[in-house]
Amino acid sequence: MVDAAMPGPAAPSQRSRDLRLLIGGRAVSQLGDQLQSLALPLVVIAVTGSTLQAGVVLGLQTAASLVLGLAAGALVDRWDRRRTMAWCEVGRALLVASIPVAIVAGALALPQLCAVAVLNGVFGTLFSAANSSAVPSLVPAAELPRALGALSTIRNGLRIVGAPLAGIAYGLGSVVPFTANAVSFAVSAVTLRAIRTPFQEERRVAPPGPRALLHDIGEGLGWLRRRPAIRTLAVLDALDSLRFGAGYLLIIVLAKRLGAGPFEIGLVFTGAGLGGLLGSASAARLARRFPLGRLAIAMLWIEAATFPCYALAPTWWLLAAVAFAESVVAPIYTVALDTYRLTITPDAMRGRVTSAIDTLTTGGATIGTVASGGLIALLDPGALTFALAGLLAVLAVTATGSRDIRGTRLPD
Repeated sequence: MVDAAMPGPAAPSQRSRDLRLLIGGRAVSQLGDQLQSLALPLVVIAVTGSTLQAGVVLGLQTAASLVLGLAAGALVDRWDRRRTMAWCEVGRALLVASIPVAIVAGALALPQLCAVAVLNGVFGTLFSAANSSAVPSLVPAAELPRALGALSTIRNGLRIVGAPLAGIAYGLGSVVPFTANAVSFAVSAVTLRAIRTPFQEERRVAPPGPRALLHDIGEGLGWLRRRPAIRTLAVLDALDSLRFGAGYLLIIVLAKRLGAGPFEIGLVFTGAGLGGLLGSASAARLARRFPLGRLAIAMLWIEAATFPCYALAPTWWLLAAVAFAESVVAPIYTVALDTYRLTITPDAMRGRVTSAIDTLTTGGATIGTVASGGLIALLDPGALTFALAGLLAVLAVTATGSRDIRGTRLPD
């Protein structure tokens, strides 16, 4: 094997410029995703007349992420991460652009929508795996919490404005959200191509072949097994994601029981977005001040204490207040966790470690989402709320009793 040719370290001014390009491109792309999130199921229903088919199309994208997750991490640890991200954005732009073209031509059909969902899941998984190492390459270690906090603030801000903008965009025409998202992917690709700082350190060229790829995946999983704090937090996060996936439909059902219509339900989730925005704004400062273990334990206890209030709230606007309170601490914990994980994970293994954890948490959320309808019918919404709160309490007790988690803090 030979050494891969990599550029030398970028100057601080260059890295600062590149960070602004990265953040700007991600913001535009995430806004495009928000606009499309409402349009895609509505278009599937318009084409097929079936809500079941809409669920299938949405599920295909998640399934692609789960199937490819571990391999994607190994691949982006081999490839040039910045170029991989740029080409993924180009691929997604072309895929999404095919939908408005087919709508205008009167040729949109379910097979095309399924193909777009699967391939979009493939490109998105590769992009996310490579993206995990972008920010640490552009900022000094001491500034990593601030940069991650800024990205979290933008993401939660877009959650708040994205829903009403998505409705307006779809109201202007079914082609508008998809066209806007295709343009947003293209903008993201252009900003990535303009970045000059490499997203990985110099490394040796990996041998080709599926056996070598499986070895890389096993190496990443082995590194993760030897880090009990990250491993335990990953399992707890996966179970928390299961609760989160089940909670989305549950909150909608509880709000409808209180007489909330679509607008009021939207305001309930706006409350969650505002809570996330507040948490993101203070995430960098608190992530530097408190050890990760304490933040993880605090988040789980706060979630366990507030989640039963969804079943006890007598009005929909109090549901919004509960959603706000529950959502404040999660971004703080997430920024602290990502800072810790990215700091201690070797650069050459960041894609594999991130993909393994993302596959686990995405799987938990998917199981919760798929099972939520049946659980609501089986247990009643109120009973399911308390059952999920009980799960959160078990997770909180487990985290509190774990010596590995209690002692977890950023290295000096």
